[in-house]
Amino acid sequence: MNYSLDSKRKVRKSDRPRHRGLRQKLIANLSAKGIADQRVLQAMLSIPRHFMIDEEFVDWAYRDIAFPIEADQTISMPYTVAMQSQLLEVQPGDKILEVGTGSGYQAAVLYVMGAKVYTIERQRDLFDKTSILLNEMGYHRIRTLYGDGYIGAQRFAPFDKIIVTAGTQIFPHRLFEQVKIGGIMVIPQGGRSGQEMMRYIKTSKTTYLSENHGSCAFVPMLSGTR
Repeated sequence: MNYSLDSKRKVRKSDRPRHRGLRQKLIANLSAKGIADQRVLQAMLSIPRHFMIDEEFVDWAYRDIAFPIEADQTISMPYTVAMQSQLLEVQPGDKILEVGTGSGYQAAVLYVMGAKVYTIERQRDLFDKTSILLNEMGYHRIRTLYGDGYIGAQRFAPFDKIIVTAGTQIFPHRLFEQVKIGGIMVIPQGGRSGQEMMRYIKTSKTTYLSENHGSCAFVPMLSGTR
């Protein structure tokens, strides 16, 4: 697979056997760590994650670590992406909002799993770059949005699922209102000193069930746009 990432830079990337072999090792590692959803693993096996990291750091793409990208953001460690995806219980046709597009990797995983993906990013430069990247990679139907994640995307609501890829100390009520009854929101909550991966299942307009799925570490979720 080859494509031009930037018409000015004429950067071309390829998915070679070495990359595919590294992905296979990564998937085996994620499985050993407890990721059991085979659809999550198969989606991640198919996506060339190294396309989403600057070319000079391509050897880091398939290590199970977070890695810095533009705008002081990170591409989440593969285990975290897999865990959040597994907690969403994605079904083909699910309408999912992702808050925090970042590199586009999480959106791509959900898309490959058959979801109708809407993803919102507050950093303009990152939004522009990732929108082009996802399209060039063939993920044409991912709907990228520029805006404030705390506000969400009311015009496209309700969503079956919402996934947040940044940590927040407050419960985002306005965002959760956009989840349909019976739907799920997966979100890291807490400050830099400690966050917990939470799953909320909406049981009525005003009630939900909450589950704590352990400690995690994300960049903070910020309001507004840049």
